[in-house]
Amino acid sequence: MGPARQSQAIVVLGGAPPDRRVIGHLPHGAVVVAADGGLDHARALGLDVDLVVGDLDSVSPDGLAWARGSSVAIDRHPQAKDQTDAELALDASVAMGSTRVVVLGGGDRLDHDLATLLLLARIGERVEIEAWWGPTYLRVLHGPTRFGFEGRAGELLSLVAVLGRAERVSTEGLRFELVDEALDVGSTRGISNEVLGGPAAVEVVAGTVLLIRPQLLGGPE
Repeated sequence: MGPARQSQAIVVLGGAPPDRRVIGHLPHGAVVVAADGGLDHARALGLDVDLVVGDLDSVSPDGLAWARGSSVAIDRHPQAKDQTDAELALDASVAMGSTRVVVLGGGDRLDHDLATLLLLARIGERVEIEAWWGPTYLRVLHGPTRFGFEGRAGELLSLVAVLGRAERVSTEGLRFELVDEALDVGSTRGISNEVLGGPAAVEVVAGTVLLIRPQLLGGPE
């Protein structure tokens, strides 16, 4: 029997381990889905894993034995498959009914990282997507939407258009304000803005933008 349907999910990817300081930023009561070797990362963070999915070629023998001896559901796929373990895990979380998904990744292969970030952008058209890539926070903004937050003075923030042109992008509380501007894919127009300190907001009327706050956790441990 698989895990119960849940409105919030945490998806832990394989690769480099997540920043341990992310624990204080995770939703309580969320279902936890591990993508293959992400099971070992989830256990190291003390998360209660509900499902492990993938071809199981990178999870440790100890981790897999623990899952088999516990109440963890295992969804094993062949190595010759058309989806990455990350995509399988994200699809599983959405299939459970999750409307908010928080992804924990590290990043040790550029091809996997790029494909996963674009995957998050695509899935962000259907559900709320956040991610922690090491100490970096990422949120998918799919228009029409407005995202408000509190930021530190001088904190960096970047906006990157993906999946097509983003229209009527506006910001508040940033050093370089955008007012109903367009961001093209491949443009660096939204890179390295700065938070003035206090309330800030980003609004996207149409299109998909990755909001990236590098070093939000204060830099590498």
